[in-house]
Amino acid sequence: MIIGIVGDTHNNLKNISKICEIFNAEEVDLVIHTGDVTLPKSLKAFEKLNCKLLGVFGNNDIDEKNDLLETSNQFKCNLHDEPFSFKLSNKKITIVHHPELINESLIDQSDFIFHGHTHRYRNEVINETIIFNPGECAGFLKGKNQIGILDIENPPPKVINF
Repeated sequence: MIIGIVGDTHNNLKNISKICEIFNAEEVDLVIHTGDVTLPKSLKAFEKLNCKLLGVFGNNDIDEKNDLLETSNQFKCNLHDEPFSFKLSNKKITIVHHPELINESLIDQSDFIFHGHTHRYRNEVINETIIFNPGECAGFLKGKNQIGILDIENPPPKVINF
């Protein structure tokens, strides 16, 4: 199973369009958003994905939470409060926006933890758990934006710059 990881898109509609294009070209089975979509129109732009979008709310999503939930019901999208954990191909995945929520308990019960908030690349293994943030993808500098791709049966995750 191939998943795409993105976060902190902060209403950059041009980048969201490019992100959808890349994930569709990579034929990902699921896209995980680590929070801070920010506005419903930005979430709606992810409708171009050829797969389901699953994510958590970030600190910049709180004021728009109800409208984001309403928009998520219009296409294959589910948004949750953080931390959110689920199983996929017998792997336990946890999504958080805030990395400070990552603690020993969360690490012990997860195979993968994806986070956002910092806009900084992170690919770290703690007690066999991969903690990953692809980095900046809300910026406007071509080639400096990053998203992640992970084959959950064949880690580690890779980064795609655009």
